[in-house]
Amino acid sequence: MTAELSPVLKQATPVTVARGEGVHLYDEDGRRYLDFTAGIGVTSTGHCHPKVVEAAQRQVATLIHGQYTTVMHRPLLRLTERLGEVLPEGLDRLFYVNSGSEAVEAALRLARQATGRQNAIVFQGSFHGRTMGAASLTTSGVKIRAGIGPLVPGVAVAPFPYAYRLGMTEEEASAFALRELDLLLASVSSPKDTAAFFIEPVLGEGGYVPVPPSFLAGLRERADAHGILLVADEVQTGFGRTGRFWGIDHSGVRPDIVITAKGLASGFPLSAIAAPHALMEKAWPGSQGGTYGGNAVSCAAALATLDVIQEEGLVDNAARMGERLLSGLAKAAEAHPRAADVRGLGLMAATEFTAPDGTPDADTAARAHKAAVDAGLLLLTCGPYGNVVRMIPPLIVDADQVDQALSIWSEALAQAGA
Repeated sequence: MTAELSPVLKQATPVTVARGEGVHLYDEDGRRYLDFTAGIGVTSTGHCHPKVVEAAQRQVATLIHGQYTTVMHRPLLRLTERLGEVLPEGLDRLFYVNSGSEAVEAALRLARQATGRQNAIVFQGSFHGRTMGAASLTTSGVKIRAGIGPLVPGVAVAPFPYAYRLGMTEEEASAFALRELDLLLASVSSPKDTAAFFIEPVLGEGGYVPVPPSFLAGLRERADAHGILLVADEVQTGFGRTGRFWGIDHSGVRPDIVITAKGLASGFPLSAIAAPHALMEKAWPGSQGGTYGGNAVSCAAALATLDVIQEEGLVDNAARMGERLLSGLAKAAEAHPRAADVRGLGLMAATEFTAPDGTPDADTAARAHKAAVDAGLLLLTCGPYGNVVRMIPPLIVDADQVDQALSIWSEALAQAGA
């Protein structure tokens, strides 16, 4: 018998990678690719940053696994102390697991136990994961939800302030979405039954759409008025990706719970939720745990990741390079009417493709994506229709590399007939 991978696993590119270094991946024939996927936002310090590699190698030789509800280990304790320096004010208690989905599930469990309420409100286009609870919170595409029902009950979906799709200005979209949220609270999920709002500061799989600060301020206002928890899903936006350490920092709004994963440990599996002590202690005994959560090697890699981010000024770099990238994408789109909207925040940048009649144009997006990959630039698509091409370079990307990617992308747009 010959075993193979599941046939439903589909690669976004045809590359079989042999090694990675910085912003580049190399295939088995030695061809170099500029990686603007970063493992879907995971390799925040680039591929195999020497300090991350050294920290992980040193830890592997000392302790690989110290199960943290059985024994405690120093890398986990040090990481917790360090995260306290960068987390939003007041979020001083942490619980670690392995993946973003697990952390979302932990946040949902905590919110329900802490408030004694069942319902959660998410926003159209949300992506929170593939496990049953996380999938129940996910509306970025039916592929996450289809064929597995019934899903976890108690989830209501409110409109997201997606200005381009709504044909509104950002502030008009924000005001509209807040009015619709108020209607939902009056008609579907009573505030007295609502435990939490879950929101990504930048819509991820749903299309790379930044949340207007006024909308987050409106969520905070409603959360405070009704005793609802505001949960910031920073799995993709956290750790400097948006040009601030946390995506929600752009709004000045303080969340009640932060979820982090992806770039936390530069590629090693690690995720966490953070909440104030008074909130975290309301979790029921035995509701938090896991075999691999807070793995010693992952924690060592996360500590090194924090060192690199701070020593190399990667949050500021993400802001500067993000502005350069978005400006270049907008310029490239000027000559291509089907590249209809360019948007993003920091090093989360996207181009949405639309046909002349205003319908999503997934075919042109796919052609542009393929042309870029063929020319050596690795990218990903997103959005419920697959008509958005996104760029997520590592936080170490420099101006020359951004310009190289933009040159390839401009040619890809021309080849795609955009």
